[in-house]
Amino acid sequence: MAEKQKTALSDKNMVMRAIKDSFIKLKPKTQAGNPVMLLVYLSAIMTTGLWLVSLFFGIGDAPTGYTCAIAVILWFTVLFANFAEAIAEGRGKAQADSLRKAKKDVDAYKISSPHKKDQGTIVSSVSLKKGDYVLVKAGEQIPGDGEVVDGAASVDESAITGESAPVIRESGGDRSAVTGGTTVLSDWIVVKITSEAGETFMDKMIAMVEGANRKKTPNEIALQIFLVALSIIFIMVTMSLYTYSIFSAKQAGIENPTSITTLVALLVCLAPTTIEAAGDVDILMLDKTGTITLGNRRADAFIPVDGASERELADAAQLSSLADETPEGRSVVVLAKEEFGIRERKLSDKNMEFVPFTAITRMSGVNYDGVEIRKGAADAIKEYVVSGGGTYSPECDEIVKKISSKGGTPLVVAKNHIVLGVIYLKDIIKDGVKEKFADLRKMGIKTIMITGDNPLTAAAIAAEAGVDDFLAEATPEGKLEMIRDFQKKGHLVAMTGDGTNDAPALAQADVAVAMNSGTQAAKEAGNMVDLDSSPTKLIDIVRIGKQLLMTRGSLTTFSISNDVAKYFAIIPALFMGLYPGLGKLNIMGLYSPQSAVLSAIIYNALIIIALIPLALKGVRYREVSAGKLLSGNLLVYGHGGIITPFIFIKLIDILLVICGIV
Repeated sequence: MAEKQKTALSDKNMVMRAIKDSFIKLKPKTQAGNPVMLLVYLSAIMTTGLWLVSLFFGIGDAPTGYTCAIAVILWFTVLFANFAEAIAEGRGKAQADSLRKAKKDVDAYKISSPHKKDQGTIVSSVSLKKGDYVLVKAGEQIPGDGEVVDGAASVDESAITGESAPVIRESGGDRSAVTGGTTVLSDWIVVKITSEAGETFMDKMIAMVEGANRKKTPNEIALQIFLVALSIIFIMVTMSLYTYSIFSAKQAGIENPTSITTLVALLVCLAPTTIEAAGDVDILMLDKTGTITLGNRRADAFIPVDGASERELADAAQLSSLADETPEGRSVVVLAKEEFGIRERKLSDKNMEFVPFTAITRMSGVNYDGVEIRKGAADAIKEYVVSGGGTYSPECDEIVKKISSKGGTPLVVAKNHIVLGVIYLKDIIKDGVKEKFADLRKMGIKTIMITGDNPLTAAAIAAEAGVDDFLAEATPEGKLEMIRDFQKKGHLVAMTGDGTNDAPALAQADVAVAMNSGTQAAKEAGNMVDLDSSPTKLIDIVRIGKQLLMTRGSLTTFSISNDVAKYFAIIPALFMGLYPGLGKLNIMGLYSPQSAVLSAIIYNALIIIALIPLALKGVRYREVSAGKLLSGNLLVYGHGGIITPFIFIKLIDILLVICGIV
């Protein structure tokens, strides 16, 4: 099941930074970005001014201590809102910090030229400059982005891409680029550094993550507009009440009993404020490897050629894979055992001499009792067969092309320079994916597969997985731009991924789910981690999101009803000194205007605490129409929001009087 990332509040450094930012955000320009909190901010400034005037000049229409208490409460409200916002922003900074940690300072063997490999010095990777040459051997980390100018090697790029299958990097052609932070698994390469400090792949990832910003959902925007409109109405009502209270006091020949401080506190107390995006999602983008597929290609079939039997091919393929500890190699051994019952041999059987895979030969195998078996890339086996006097048949060539067109990987097997057939390696789609994508489609969610594969391979895998569309040959920039394009068109985008190169897209997406099997950078960029590394859990996440929307609607209904009820509960007590007729509406019999306001403020604090369990648990998810859902909310939470304030504000007022506080 997907779980939330480690909370920001558990990170002491982030909390301390957020506390500092809470005070920095007190700038008027920053506060203006949230109209509702701007109201609280201005009210805090006003009451502070009233308190200072009362304290130093003795001028005021309310007790100094009362005004000070209201000012303190309002400033704490503003600072807490700033703190919450700073924590959210701290997530983005933490994501970038996580990527920076991945930039390790390693030792590099710097040489003056590719031809002088035995004449070099050990230097720090941070001191390397564009144009420098470094020699990297098996087991060593590539110190910086560059291009292979000599040699060939198998490279593990999982720390960057999230894909466990190693890749071949060699000089010349389109397979010469390497990325700093990846590891050479076999052989050696000479790398020419092609980027200056601050311009590496990882630096670009950091910049994109820091530049990624989650936008508000349509529901959030609509709710904010609604709250702003209500706040404006309440400001106008409060100003009108104060104006009429002054006029009425003069007409009655008495001092105005309603203080500015009390009305400001009343405004803030009653103004509607509401403290979820998955339920709005209509676009779901999924990284292919490790998300839709298992991440390692596995043997799916043995296809014999030129009259060889399938069992003979399986036997030779298994023998050549006994020493191959890669997931692909182990899958060949398992498939031969499952399909033909061929027992697994021990490495000591038949005096076997295993030939390891190298990036130069691009094949591996075994020699025993005068027998040679080789398994590898089609062109490498073709060269091996032809050099030994054998024939590479058109039938084998045709099968290789057919497998490649389906998005698979063909491995040709030859015995004593005679081709036996082809092993079909393919990406294995995770169980249940296709059915879950169909369910998402019914919910109106479009699925898009993201992959670095060529369009032909991507199309084949997309068709098998059952996604609606795909983006082939995807780059980090391409993923990020695609999400932003969808968001500009009003779509809400969810993204799943597992590699460091997915981090910018995950940071930009409205809902970001990182696979638990992925890199740490991907997990930091996501706001959820799927412990099972299964995209089928996305449908559960969407359902939870819709439940959150229902919960928010219920709480908003309660909040608005609550505010309306508080007006009718408190206003009669505030103004019946001026308008005795309001005494008939003071059905709660509140003791005084000050006790009414203090009771309302205390009630506000208590009701927030009381609603937290409901907000965390959520209302029960029901697949019902919007009209029926609204009716249910009005019935339960609307009535509850009206009744609750009358009961508890009166109880609090009684306690304040008994304790002698008012």
